[in-house]
Amino acid sequence: MSIKIDLQGIKYRLQQYRWYRPLHIAYTGWRAYHRGLPDWAGLLNKGCATWQAALQNLPDDPKRILIATGTAGHLPSMTLESLLGVALPLRGAAVDFLLCDGALPACMMCEINWYADVLDFAQKGPVDRCQSCHAPAVHMLESAGLSHFGLGGQLTEVEREEARQLATSISRQDIGAYMVGGISVGEHALAGALRFYARGELDDSVGAEAVLRRYFEAALLTYHATRRLLGSGRYEVVVLNHGIYVPQGVIAETARQLGVRVVTWHPAYRRGCFIFNHDETYHHGLLAEPVSSWGQMTWGSQQQMQIENYLRSRWVGKQDWVRFHHNPEFDLETIQREIGIDLSLPTVGLLTNVVWDAQLHYRANAFPSMLDWLRKTIAYFERRPDLQLLIRVHPAEITGTLPTRQPAVDEIRRAFPRLPANVFIIPPESRLSTYVAMSHCNAVVIYGTKTGVELAATGVPVIVAGEAWIRGKGVSLDASSEADYFRLLDALPQPARLDDSTKERALKYAYHFFFRRMIPLESIKGRKGWPPFGVAIGGLSDLLPGISRGLDVVCDGILTGTPFIYPAEEMGGVDAR
Repeated sequence: MSIKIDLQGIKYRLQQYRWYRPLHIAYTGWRAYHRGLPDWAGLLNKGCATWQAALQNLPDDPKRILIATGTAGHLPSMTLESLLGVALPLRGAAVDFLLCDGALPACMMCEINWYADVLDFAQKGPVDRCQSCHAPAVHMLESAGLSHFGLGGQLTEVEREEARQLATSISRQDIGAYMVGGISVGEHALAGALRFYARGELDDSVGAEAVLRRYFEAALLTYHATRRLLGSGRYEVVVLNHGIYVPQGVIAETARQLGVRVVTWHPAYRRGCFIFNHDETYHHGLLAEPVSSWGQMTWGSQQQMQIENYLRSRWVGKQDWVRFHHNPEFDLETIQREIGIDLSLPTVGLLTNVVWDAQLHYRANAFPSMLDWLRKTIAYFERRPDLQLLIRVHPAEITGTLPTRQPAVDEIRRAFPRLPANVFIIPPESRLSTYVAMSHCNAVVIYGTKTGVELAATGVPVIVAGEAWIRGKGVSLDASSEADYFRLLDALPQPARLDDSTKERALKYAYHFFFRRMIPLESIKGRKGWPPFGVAIGGLSDLLPGISRGLDVVCDGILTGTPFIYPAEEMGGVDAR
């Protein structure tokens, strides 16, 4: 007789007790110290003399880099950024780290899932997390001989009090648009609060106003600390994760205003790879990337075979960091039967984003928000009985690192208590293959999902309503306004699949996106648990210049501003890991 233990259920019930949270947070900090963060003392042992020489013999006027991790308890960030903190001095740079030392009343480390009592967080903030967040990271950096500063150490008591007073007195309606010194601190505060609630809008969420005010105060404090630290002219480059939310978004924007070059990074989709971008978060940077960065690259049968094989692998995610479903259903008859749809009839697919994620990552184009686009698109198809609309809700709504608290299905049902007869939904928990379902559609409409790149590369016509990366690449139908979008819908169904030249162009961009912009770092390996990857080197020599082409591309980009493009087409094959 086997006994199945519901660990998630037990954890949920424990979270209802006030004593559980501080104990769990303390344990998490201990685990980060012992298991999660790199053991740089041990990793550097084999090259100790080389490392000490690198730190002591920097050039007279070294390039000075500030790695603004901010949220020290974010273990993936501390893992990769500590690696850069070691690799850059080996190339003659002086590196400092900027960490929150408990100065902020709210930050990216705060998520509603941590707090069974949201009002308790609204009143007290994250004080019970700060020590377990900050101390392990400081110990790790010091064990490697890396210098660090605290945000709080850059603030005066006057600035702290002024931020507290303003956050208390300002009208809630004025927070989102509030600017100081030309920096959109209110917008960053709102982004932080939305992420905390995992929603695309705050509305009447429990404690919403108090939480928003916490993030507003934190954004103000981050601005003052960053302006003082960077205003000295000491640093030439700031490196940080994402470049959005609090505190990273405020740090990045303040740095740009002061003329300090900004580099952002994020884990890529391919396992073992990362995306780096100049000036802003890659979510926005890829939108404006010129065609010249990929249009003239080497292209032949080898590259085409590599990208086609990889795109096929994404159906199960075996070469990626994340799999949304471990056993997807590919059988077309099963898919049609479960949905209740006949895909032999003219069908248009629709792919959502996670509601709160789309709200923060993408600048709306034809519509003010993804939800507005979704509602109006369903209303349009209600008037088009000649077409079926098949909506695939993003699986990351429930499987993502921060599951949404504003499900798209709930929003659809709220707007359409009786779903139109020609509209069908694949919910986020469904195992049905997105790729199989969408490949049998006449066309697919998207807002901001990267899947548009993949579908166009297989010949499926794609209509873009928001700021998807495929926009402007010459392979999709891009709407610039609501009227323009509905004109594109009026032309449906499409007469044919994409022609061969357009499909090849889409494949070339997909190759650039997945193999050139996603940079492999051999010194980072996936691991079970959290963080999902760790440093894996045999010694300091693995990080020296000339050993890893990917690490050289990253470090050169940080030091000299060269493009973060990995020359996969020149490497004689792609290591898909």
